[in-house]
Amino acid sequence: MAKRRIYQVGENVLRQVSKPVTEFDDKLSALMDDMIETLVIADGAGLAAPQVGVLKRIFVATFDGGKTFVEAVNPVIVKAKGSKVAPEGCLSIPNAREKVERPRSVVVEAFDRHGNPITLKASGFEAACFCHEIDHLDGILFTDRAINGKR
Repeated sequence: MAKRRIYQVGENVLRQVSKPVTEFDDKLSALMDDMIETLVIADGAGLAAPQVGVLKRIFVATFDGGKTFVEAVNPVIVKAKGSKVAPEGCLSIPNAREKVERPRSVVVEAFDRHGNPITLKASGFEAACFCHEIDHLDGILFTDRAINGKR
């Protein structure tokens, strides 16, 4: 495993649409291991592949301080319910917090690192995190969704 550089706002890679993963191999597993290590060192909740300069549809997340991880390859939100406004931040936009409206709960279909289909159900902060990371895969930053007029 290796810590990777987290790309910052203004770098073009963060505004590009990521491509679906088609190869579930050792290279993918190594990337995901690197992303997990990078996330832990950065003390974040979620990290998408474009944030480490890789335009692939992958994110990792942790909600317990790095004890367990959610891994999602080619994630798609298939169900979203409710609405909640809460402040968000991002490892690619240090020291920025903006209020963003997100679904209160989501169901995400994806694959694990081995190509097995998985379904992720989340609510509250976890749902917002999944939406935030999936936005990264489409070149969208949380500041694009800010509701306080700053964009």
